[in-house]
Amino acid sequence: MAREIIFGLIGGLGLFFLGMKMMSESLKKVAGIKLKNTLDVLTKRPIIGLFIGTLVTMLVQSSSATTVMTVGFVNAGLITLRQAISIILGANIGTTLTAWIVSFFALFKITSYALPAIGIGFFLTLFGKTHSTRMWGNFILGFGLLFTGLGFIKDAFSPLEKSTALKNAVLAFGHYPILGILLGTGITVLLQSSSATIALLQIMAFSGVIDFKTCVPIILGDNIGTTITAQLAAIGTNTAAKRTAMAHTLLNTIGVLYMIVPVYAGWYPKFIEMIVPGPVTPKNIMLHIALAHSIFNIINSFFIFLPLIKVLEVLTVKLTRVKPGAIDMQPIFLEKHLLDNPPLALEQAKKEINRQMEYAKEALDDSLTIFFKMDSNLIDKIRQREEVVDNLQKEIIQYLVELSQRQLEKDEAEKIPVLIHSVNDVERVSDHAINILELAQRRSEQKLPIRAEAIEELRGLVQIVHSMISHTSSALIQEESESARVVLKNENRLNKLQVDLKNRQIERVNKGGYNYLASIIYIDFVDNMEKIGDHLSNIAQGVLRHLRWDADVS
Repeated sequence: MAREIIFGLIGGLGLFFLGMKMMSESLKKVAGIKLKNTLDVLTKRPIIGLFIGTLVTMLVQSSSATTVMTVGFVNAGLITLRQAISIILGANIGTTLTAWIVSFFALFKITSYALPAIGIGFFLTLFGKTHSTRMWGNFILGFGLLFTGLGFIKDAFSPLEKSTALKNAVLAFGHYPILGILLGTGITVLLQSSSATIALLQIMAFSGVIDFKTCVPIILGDNIGTTITAQLAAIGTNTAAKRTAMAHTLLNTIGVLYMIVPVYAGWYPKFIEMIVPGPVTPKNIMLHIALAHSIFNIINSFFIFLPLIKVLEVLTVKLTRVKPGAIDMQPIFLEKHLLDNPPLALEQAKKEINRQMEYAKEALDDSLTIFFKMDSNLIDKIRQREEVVDNLQKEIIQYLVELSQRQLEKDEAEKIPVLIHSVNDVERVSDHAINILELAQRRSEQKLPIRAEAIEELRGLVQIVHSMISHTSSALIQEESESARVVLKNENRLNKLQVDLKNRQIERVNKGGYNYLASIIYIDFVDNMEKIGDHLSNIAQGVLRHLRWDADVS
């Protein structure tokens, strides 16, 4: 008997997971871009975030998918921690829909329709003329597989209904709810799906293996266990993404902690039983479980933590350690309330541009380290810094556009185009850092030798560019005409050196004995450094033009 139970349980869970995955994936393919755009344009009102999180999770049938997506958006700098928390609040509510769907198993014997659903879904997937039709076929096929799996699980549990040993063990969990919470947490961590845990619990209850009172603590533990997915998704991400995962863990854990008292006292199970008419029976116990799961998450998300979202954000920040050298994707100087004070707002924008330039310089320096020392340990840092620079470009330009819509003095209005062009030029510097990284990777993979004399020539180029970055920063932040002129002088040197070095390299190749592919790497490196100089000189020229306008006005 034990073998039949284990095989039935494993097979049933496999079909359940496969069906859920097919339903989720097909819906994401039908509406995936729209879902991402919805999160991307999320407003800063937490209530909107909660409703969006609920809707998205109901569509994709997975709070894990929503939280992982949210962690990804935070990691990319597209939304803030507070916006992410509001989405997760909604995801906790949306995930309870699966329990309601499973409840139809008992009410309407939905397994009778599982096999026809599999057939219809398969034929739509195979013969559907449009992508959308095939995806909906996939959804119906997944629906059928999900309930077929539930049927196998039910059949596996049927012999256990008369097991005295199992009933004694269940009674122990009923007397000690903390054990039920730990069990629910453990099962969800193993299955990596809160929906699967609740469905398993519903089938066990429907089969008479477990009573409703014992189910409630397991439901609470399920809410803690589901947070492990976000924690796993946050590994290797930035601090903001790690804080998002921590917020999810705190939200659910604190909710379970304050619910322990009403659960121990038996108040919460009795409250659920009062809502559903009549006594608890195998016919309605699934509804009791779905309702208990939903009400807990609605109370916890909507009534407790939505009003306290700022408190949860502060607590999350305090409990998440920031590693030395951690990168913040979001701007730190762009204060919205300063937009009505244009002189201060412009200063803040220049500080953020300087911060953007620092990240671009760090990305360039790390790329150069890889190129000259063949050290590949910095690749992830380079790409992360390039992402920060790209995100800051978007945020700074948006800030400056908003500022341009205020009442500005002539001098202030003339600064904005200069700063916008500067932001774009800084972003191009980080793009060339990525180009140099790719040159370094090609050099390493193909083992292309570059002679010592050529390396020294390239290092000379780097020194000029470093000087230009330093003077460009001074020219922009302090509006120094002298620093801007130094940048332009160095840019002329760089242009002449570019021509000279390329000619030297061509002569070396013509004399023979020099690797042709290595020569291409050398020339591409020179060209990238010269283009970085062009973008830096663009910033310096913008500063000088603005200073001349100031002089003309005075």
